[in-house]
Amino acid sequence: MFKRKKLIIPGAALIAMICLAVFVRQQYVLPILMYHSVNQVVLDGNALTVSVDTFEKQMEFLKRNHYTVLPLDFAADYANGKKNVFSRAVALTFDDGNKDNYTYAYPILKKYGFFATIFIIVSEVGKPGRLNWQEIKEMQDSGLISFGSHTLTHCFLDSLQSKNEIEQEIRGSKQELEAKLGKKVNIFSYPMGRFTPISLQAVKDAGYKAAVATNPGYRFPSRDIFALKRLRISENARNMFIFWFESSGYYNFIREIRQHKK
Repeated sequence: MFKRKKLIIPGAALIAMICLAVFVRQQYVLPILMYHSVNQVVLDGNALTVSVDTFEKQMEFLKRNHYTVLPLDFAADYANGKKNVFSRAVALTFDDGNKDNYTYAYPILKKYGFFATIFIIVSEVGKPGRLNWQEIKEMQDSGLISFGSHTLTHCFLDSLQSKNEIEQEIRGSKQELEAKLGKKVNIFSYPMGRFTPISLQAVKDAGYKAAVATNPGYRFPSRDIFALKRLRISENARNMFIFWFESSGYYNFIREIRQHKK
């Protein structure tokens, strides 16, 4: 009879494996997924629109694989060290306040009981292709959808020369949204994900709890609550392997390594 041999891992190798596991875990960033439009038609090369069918499959994937879809406030508290997070968790966000968020995305979110945050360009509410106040109120009353500011006019904050203009875009949009919605607006979204030290400070001074960017880069800590990193979801993520990888919590680490090498 052959004797079963015990697997013996040398001490140095064991320590190296533990260190690697700890390092990998430290790279985890709670995935904040960023959408813009969810529509029936997706034009070639449009990275800001996801088809209704793809969005439905992505939400079904999250449900079937027991992901927890967190309110964005919770994600901000996690980044601030105030909350623990589950192993499979994401937050969902939409920029610009497109009408199709109500027409197509909202029914799917209701179907699965998922939270989401929509960032509104305040001066464009009610314009063609944008949400109106009645739709915004209906979604807010559902308890699933919260709203944040995406400035008054969707200007590029890093191109404004006047500090007063920057503050008006940031503070003014917050005040108008709060007046219309009847509740606090806690989170801000930088247009195009672009910001400067002045605009970041203006967000803090205006009383926001947190702000989301797009991809501020490895120089910004992953737990910086005023530069929260998001992952833009495009129609490419109709491939569920791609969607799984992007929503794993480790994709951002790989993305920043690739960008740093360029």
